Amino acid sequence: MKLALKIDAATFRGSLVGVPRLVEALRSAEAKASFFFNLGPDRSGRQLGALLAASRRGASAPSRYGLATLFYGTLLPGPDIGRRCADILRGVGDAGFDAGVMGWDGAVWQRSAETAAPGWTERQMQRAIARYDKIFGEAPRFHGAAGWQMNPHALRLTQRLGFGFASDTRGTHPYIPVWNAEVVLCPQLPTTLPTLDELLDRDGCSVDTVHERLLALTAEAPPTGHVFTLRAELEGQRLLPAFVKLLEGWKAQGYELVSLSGLLESIDASRLPRHEVVRGTVAGRAGSLMLQGPEFLA
Repeated sequence: MKLALKIDAATFRGSLVGVPRLVEALRSAEAKASFFFNLGPDRSGRQLGALLAASRRGASAPSRYGLATLFYGTLLPGPDIGRRCADILRGVGDAGFDAGVMGWDGAVWQRSAETAAPGWTERQMQRAIARYDKIFGEAPRFHGAAGWQMNPHALRLTQRLGFGFASDTRGTHPYIPVWNAEVVLCPQLPTTLPTLDELLDRDGCSVDTVHERLLALTAEAPPTGHVFTLRAELEGQRLLPAFVKLLEGWKAQGYELVSLSGLLESIDASRLPRHEVVRGTVAGRAGSLMLQGPEFLA
């Protein structure tokens, strides 16, 4: 029984404050995880509407993200995360955790990726790769798109740029992605569980009980395990107590808490099914995102 932890660090505050707290919590629980970093500017203010909408569930936007974060890239210049937090990001790898690429400018990617041209898509991904190489001294091996937003050019690039796997979609089990009958030979390890903010304020779920709702969903383990995505901005800060309870609960349920690479190592990747990648919606989350679709030529 394996449950892989995928941690997205999209903002300057999340990387500066949330990442170290999560590293400490994971080490205390003897849990592994994969971190995915936004390596360029924090322009979260350009997603102010989405942040305010999400903040209606469980806490105000300033208490979740910090007041400055809400204006980065608009009224305030966006701090360069990769440059200002380089030591913290390297510390994640030094502590024994996986480190991967979320992107260069996560806010712009989430707004633009769906309809972006091939050139723009490749420039964004190449800038993130170059910054990662400068910080870690090697090319990244894992890709996890900001907000589960992708396009066919980005999917192709996960193969062409040599990523060992990607976690860009929501779904039920690992698979090889297919876009309009085109097979992309980079395994997708989709997020299989709802995020905490997607559960909050649904059916009476509160900050104090959200971990119980999620533990009920993991009471039975699928053969290929689960992938849970958390955010350094949320579980690394205000929702940290709930995350600690989740770690304790999952261990009590018998799960081995692993990184995404640890999950992939337990699977015969040569026999992964091929599934179409489609756009759709997820309960509790605004807008559309990339989902694992039906099996290709089943």
